[in-house]
Amino acid sequence: MGPRGTGGRAGRAGAPAPGWTCLLPLLLCTALRSLRASPGSEVNLLDSRTVMGDLGWIAYPKNGWEEIGEVDENYAPIHTYQVCKVMEQNQNNWLLTSWISNEGASRIFIELKFTLRDCNSLPGGLGTCKETFNMYYFESDDEDGRNIKENQYIKIDTIAADESFTELDLGDRVMKLNTEVRDVGPLTKKGFYLAFQDVGACIALVSVRVYYKKCPSVIRNLARFPDTITGADSSQLLEVSGVCINHSVTEEAPKMHCSAEGEWLVPIGKCLCKAGYEEKNNTCQVCRPGFFKASPHSPSCSKCPPHSYTLDEASTSCLCEEHYFRKESDPPTMACTTPSPVSSVKKGKITKNSISLSWQEPDRPNGIILEYEIKYFEKDQETSYTIIKSKETAITADGLKPGAAYVFQIRARTAAGYGGFSRRFEFETSPVLAASSDQSQIPIIVVSVTVGVILLAVVIGFLLSGSCCDHGCGWASSLRAVAYPSLTWRCGYSKAKQDPEEEKMHFHNGHIKLPGVRTYIDPHTYEDPNQAVHEFAKEIEASCITIERVIGAGEFGEVCSGRLKLQGKREFPVAIKTLKVGYTEKQRRDFLGEASIMGQFDHPNIIHLEGVVTKSKPVMIVTEYMENGSLDTFLKKNDGQFTVIQLVGMLRGIASGMKYLSDMGYVHRDLAARNILINSNLVCKVSDFGLSRVLEDDPEAAYTTRGGKIPIRWTAPEAIAFRKFTSASDVWSYGIVMWEVMSYGERPYWEMTNQDVIKAVEEGYRLPSPMDCPAALYQLMLDCWQKDRNSRPKFDEIVSMLDKLIRNPSSLKTLVNASSRVSNLLVEHSPVGSGAYRSVGEWLEAIKMGRYTEIFMENGYSSMDAVAQVTLE
Repeated sequence: MGPRGTGGRAGRAGAPAPGWTCLLPLLLCTALRSLRASPGSEVNLLDSRTVMGDLGWIAYPKNGWEEIGEVDENYAPIHTYQVCKVMEQNQNNWLLTSWISNEGASRIFIELKFTLRDCNSLPGGLGTCKETFNMYYFESDDEDGRNIKENQYIKIDTIAADESFTELDLGDRVMKLNTEVRDVGPLTKKGFYLAFQDVGACIALVSVRVYYKKCPSVIRNLARFPDTITGADSSQLLEVSGVCINHSVTEEAPKMHCSAEGEWLVPIGKCLCKAGYEEKNNTCQVCRPGFFKASPHSPSCSKCPPHSYTLDEASTSCLCEEHYFRKESDPPTMACTTPSPVSSVKKGKITKNSISLSWQEPDRPNGIILEYEIKYFEKDQETSYTIIKSKETAITADGLKPGAAYVFQIRARTAAGYGGFSRRFEFETSPVLAASSDQSQIPIIVVSVTVGVILLAVVIGFLLSGSCCDHGCGWASSLRAVAYPSLTWRCGYSKAKQDPEEEKMHFHNGHIKLPGVRTYIDPHTYEDPNQAVHEFAKEIEASCITIERVIGAGEFGEVCSGRLKLQGKREFPVAIKTLKVGYTEKQRRDFLGEASIMGQFDHPNIIHLEGVVTKSKPVMIVTEYMENGSLDTFLKKNDGQFTVIQLVGMLRGIASGMKYLSDMGYVHRDLAARNILINSNLVCKVSDFGLSRVLEDDPEAAYTTRGGKIPIRWTAPEAIAFRKFTSASDVWSYGIVMWEVMSYGERPYWEMTNQDVIKAVEEGYRLPSPMDCPAALYQLMLDCWQKDRNSRPKFDEIVSMLDKLIRNPSSLKTLVNASSRVSNLLVEHSPVGSGAYRSVGEWLEAIKMGRYTEIFMENGYSSMDAVAQVTLE
């Protein structure tokens, strides 16, 4: 290039260099075949094939690189540069481009298309022939930077041909272009120059294309992301914020990441169509008249509910028709109804402890009245109230305070639902009258009579104590209760007389109260789900939690293991469920609903809730960490590795946890080995208190019926057919869990379809005993699978049975299918130590099959010798 950096403009014509004969016609044909459009994510800064006029490139020295001007089949110019000084030594031929603006890109790509002749095919001068050329660049903020010294250019690479051509190739007109792409970056100035150096090759540079990559503008998740130039690093991801399109809003800013290859990756957050608009074809479209959308979180526009309408577009609610109403607290999806209030209430008999009321049926009840609901509370004590349900138009409220004012409200229920409560009616109980001087002796008389009754009750109580519990307590029990009210007599119980047409419930702060009994409260009864979460779960600061690794995935997000450090306590391991980004309000409510349920339980065989994180993101549920994970997976990994006693111990823990839930009035509905967690000490704990979660994760285990989906293989027949979920249906499921445990995680009913399972169970089929299963355990399974739910054992009975088996391991030696004949283990251990059972009945009782004694006798098995000959067949 020379110290001054000057050179001549590359010539447009001239004699071809030696050895270049017949090259150009073939070269032109090849160039035409190579033309292609650049990909959508590539933006050209220069393409020598598309420039119509002079490129403005400079060659130094002048007799080095030559420009050959030709046209393609469409008569568009093709700029081709060639050099072939292979017969001369010490070649240093430079070709410099004009200034190229990088348009803000920090990383650019150069695509070269060229041909190069094989030195071996050239006659003579082979010592000076080269088969490579060099490419350089120089950055500059303007067009004045080209005239510089060679050593100021930065080398990009030495370019070699994958395929070189020979004279024979020219004769056969078979020649392919080489294509090489190099990238340069990071660039820091506004533009740059390219330079090509020939040091003695026979080469034709057909095209030079310079471009950068970008992620093109796109609309994703209702957010518009602009054209974004890729980063300078080949592995760099650029975070780009999106802007919600018209009529959409967001709670969490939408973001995506632009990759170095011009692809959009890793979307975070999203926009939601605002109230009155719905998402269609990745746009927000207005709700038509007659339709509404109340919240951005609603999936789509809904038709106005019965007896309501809207005449406008973009409606967020519908108006009630004339004479139809909706309460302010009712959601906009609620149908408008005509009221059925009770308007006239009359008081009846009033005592110091009771008030009797009657009323007339409403004039327009909007259907047949099914029942009335009477709500009453002591004046100024509205948060603690009682509700009586009655099918009659009169009730008596008793157990009231003397001389106190009570407020009553009544509403009627039809098939359309409840009407509004009546206006408030206020009545007072009778006061307690002060004693007069003539009555001053009454207390003395009362005390004397009371003492006499107590003494008489004591005597009669001792006389009857021997036989009361055998024949019923009767009036003797009542006397003992009077005499010793602080003692508990366990021989029976009495039930207060109550009108069968009335049902009474006591409420405090909106929830039923049962004195002295801890009961489960459904968090869905709270108008504000956040109130339930904060009432039953402890809020944890996110800074106290360290997430270590992902151990699984749930319906709402990832499940991780980590550590929790609470103030004043040592750090300990925990499991952390996270709520994924972009959640809806319903997903957040359902996610935290499980914590509201878990937080009410405190038992060694129920998974323990440590707390929740709701005041920062991500929202998290933190529980104790169970090292061995789910029971079904753990058993499959350790097939055959445990003793029968260890397996029974696992079953006993599960039954104990279920007894606790049953006592609290909670029905699990999805008891299965997959929902049992096990720790390093083989302690099993019941978990997963959300039925829908399992069903959506495992559609193969679900069967659609009225009202939703249920896990068929674990569900009792009455729950499948009539959705009768009770503790008894949980007992059925527990029997399936027993089968899973004893078969080390085998799939219940194997490959049978759900429909086949339903049909088979209905026809009386039951799962066969797992291999080497103790007969007592299999019999307990069969008891759990009784068709009549009232015939199934209760969980407290199951715990008691398993405790007996654990205390008497010999009772577990009798196996159902250890051989084709009944094992001698069935009869070799007597509970009284004589070495053998003394009768068939005693043996059957020992293996929990005492109810089959008569059947054995009727079939001739009246001795243990006969029993020992019984085969499984």
